[in-house]
Amino acid sequence: MTLPLPPFYTHPRPMQAAVDGAMSLRQPTDYRFAASVHSVPLVLGEFFAAAKSFPILFAGEAAAPVALLGLREGENLFVDAAGRWDEDAYLPAYVRRYPFILMEENGGTEFTLCLDEGADNVVAGTENPFFVDGQPTDLTVQALDFARHYQAGHVQTAAFVAALRDQDMLVQNQADIVLKSGEPRHLSGFRVIDAEKLNRLPAERLVDWRDKGWLAAAYAHLASLSDWALLINRAGR
Repeated sequence: MTLPLPPFYTHPRPMQAAVDGAMSLRQPTDYRFAASVHSVPLVLGEFFAAAKSFPILFAGEAAAPVALLGLREGENLFVDAAGRWDEDAYLPAYVRRYPFILMEENGGTEFTLCLDEGADNVVAGTENPFFVDGQPTDLTVQALDFARHYQAGHVQTAAFVAALRDQDMLVQNQADIVLKSGEPRHLSGFRVIDAEKLNRLPAERLVDWRDKGWLAAAYAHLASLSDWALLINRAGR
């Protein structure tokens, strides 16, 4: 069975010096690859930064945390027509990682750095190369470090979500919005943390969640729900 590819990725494959020695990463980054997504995944360590820019919701059957970037499918309100990400808004790690990604091997005990050869900013040339004389450049080494850090964050986030579900703390929610133009929009299929249940956690568990960073993440999520107004204002512009 072929698993669906993550958002943005079309042809990810392992990086190899023999194949990628004549390839380069074009700079500055053009974010038009993200212009048609209305949400992207978040990991635990970025909840505080992300909460300043967009609502953090728990989406899909897995209740994976996402940053809501738009109010309709295919709409990202943070990328302009020239491919620039709004400099005043947080840039999620999932977006920053692209076009790199780790591929699991040997049951998830080993990982290989992959490159999406379908990415528009992967080009022929040596201006910003991936390899020189068969050796990975600083660009590739840094990409690997970032991808590993992101993977570790993904594991931590999965544990956080599992704890929320174990406590039956995620509740279905929906949003009925009216834009400044008068156009109504309805969003559903996402969950939020039940603040009352969070506040009723036993003291011992609260301390455990605090020490793991889960309590801070939960409150960052709750604070982010006030960002609906920011998205409405953006959509109006």
